[in-house]
Amino acid sequence: MSSSQPFVPSSPISPSAGHLRKSRFTFKNLAQLALSSTACPLCVIAHIDLDAFYAQCEGVRLGIAEDQPLAVQQWQGLIAINYPARKFGLGRFITITEAKKLCPDIILQHVATWREGDAKWAYHEDAFAHIATHKVSLDPYRLESRRILSTIKDVLPPSPIQRVEKASVDEVFLDLSAQIHSILLQRYPEISGPAPYDDPTECLPRPPTTALDWNTDALVDLDNDETEDDDPDWDDIAMLVGSEIVRSVRAAIHERLKYTCSAGIARNKMIAKLGSAHKKPNQQTIVRNRAVQQFMGSFKFTKIRNLGGKLGEDIVAKFGTEEVRELLDVSLPQLKSKLGDDTGSWVYEIIRGEDSSEVNSRTQIKSMLSAKSFRPTINSYDQAVKWLRIFVADIFSRLVEEGVLANKRRPKTINLHHRQGGQMRSRQAPIPSGGPLDENILFEIAKNLLGQVIVDGRAWPCSNLQLSVGGFEEGPTGNRGIGGFLVRGDEAKALKRDSEDHVSDHGGSRAEKRPKNEHGAIQRFLSRQSTNHGDSDEDITSTHSNSDDVRDSLIPPDVSRDAQQAECHDDQAQAPGSDTYTCIDCPKVVPAIRREEHQDWHFAKSVAAADKGDESHQAWSASEGRPKDPTATKRLGASKISAGHGPRRVAKGQSRLAFG
Repeated sequence: MSSSQPFVPSSPISPSAGHLRKSRFTFKNLAQLALSSTACPLCVIAHIDLDAFYAQCEGVRLGIAEDQPLAVQQWQGLIAINYPARKFGLGRFITITEAKKLCPDIILQHVATWREGDAKWAYHEDAFAHIATHKVSLDPYRLESRRILSTIKDVLPPSPIQRVEKASVDEVFLDLSAQIHSILLQRYPEISGPAPYDDPTECLPRPPTTALDWNTDALVDLDNDETEDDDPDWDDIAMLVGSEIVRSVRAAIHERLKYTCSAGIARNKMIAKLGSAHKKPNQQTIVRNRAVQQFMGSFKFTKIRNLGGKLGEDIVAKFGTEEVRELLDVSLPQLKSKLGDDTGSWVYEIIRGEDSSEVNSRTQIKSMLSAKSFRPTINSYDQAVKWLRIFVADIFSRLVEEGVLANKRRPKTINLHHRQGGQMRSRQAPIPSGGPLDENILFEIAKNLLGQVIVDGRAWPCSNLQLSVGGFEEGPTGNRGIGGFLVRGDEAKALKRDSEDHVSDHGGSRAEKRPKNEHGAIQRFLSRQSTNHGDSDEDITSTHSNSDDVRDSLIPPDVSRDAQQAECHDDQAQAPGSDTYTCIDCPKVVPAIRREEHQDWHFAKSVAAADKGDESHQAWSASEGRPKDPTATKRLGASKISAGHGPRRVAKGQSRLAFG
């Protein structure tokens, strides 16, 4: 039976419902961005590269204008040329004579060097003429590199959002994903809520922005199948925010330290590094996800990290090209068959811009090396020892910067490498960890290692000598003195807070020994013990800082100093059945009932004297009947009282002896 009523849908469909704009990215991708996951398609990595860093360091140090041609000289060669000098055609491997001919106004600054007998590296005007007796020092550039890294960290939010990796002395990687995530949620509240139906695979709404202002950044052209007319998606918005962050970092470096740098911004470390070198100097390049293929196709794959050297030569020989664009046409099975499964798969992904390596936020030094190649060679032990002295001074000055004197970090091993002819021999030894580390300790170990090399066989002539330290470990933190274990309640809490404050003030370094307090924890502990026995309301020790004064103040008032110094023997001790007791530690005669009390006093005196650094009171520590610890003293007193042997009332004509 059919109905005569027309069908009416229960939920009328809006004409525009099928045209809701959705993003290619999901709420799950947004959550991955907050975790700085390299698998996230919204991930943003930046690579910052200082422009002609060594040359810039010397230019800033000398205070010359940024447009002044300058080159850094090492012996008879040039190791760094600034960009104003490059405009005159100067490049790598050019000689000093040719450089002056092409650019007469160029400034040539020799690197700093170590000279035998010097306690620190220095700039020597005639260093280029003393290659046999001087050693190059790169410490000035390391110091400036640390200042730049510190500036970058100051500009970025603190950890855990901040993720910075020092790749070399003039390169830094930044993972900006977590910071970009927080900025996106602030600027676009529509994506800050939970996913529809609590389904993280739901697509995000499209960004409300249709045009992006990239400022003065260098944009890589889009792939052939992409156009600028297409509306931007969230990966483009993330790149834009990342470019703003990097621009502020570069501006801070120039404003505070006067250095210029270039930057690359992309979805992974490999593309970001290639991008930073794309437009130099003092520019930043954005490689959007839609431009990766276009960007990678313009390179020779031998320029990509890990694709140079023998592997790159092998690929060129087998496929007859070094262009990424041409290698993209080679299939994965072909790459595997000629390069092996693992290498073939890796090459297939890397030339397509795929890289899953993470930004490692550890920036601490793992090892330190000081070395010298000898021209002419050295031929004696004495010559080698002179260079070891320079190596040790070089390394130890860098260890001081790492905090070895404050016990923040210290190396565990030292290595010596010695080259004679075509043979390189190595020796290693542990560095003692029991006490403070100084230059002499390292020097003695280094000489011992050199002696081992010489004993093992032919050592001369030597063409290269290297000394290195490694295996760094962190120093202990949060240590407390013994006084911290003898206090309770509020005093213990206060002592713990002081210790934590001390550690935080020193950046997590091991706290130095505190000056001894005249009313320290041990004295307070002993004063409470004395009060519990009812002998006196005063502290057991004097407030004098001198140990002799403290010892004098601890002598019972009725015992003369001459008597105290008299020799005591075991036969002076209490005889069976006697009503008095002669102390075996001092010629004091006390009532037998007060024997244990008198021994308690001696124990307290020795503890107080030990706290003041006086060792003269420790000779009696093995005597019989002495309480082994403060709790034993308390137990002995309690047992006497409980047994009815408490202190007697003072009889007529007698007076109570004052102890302490």
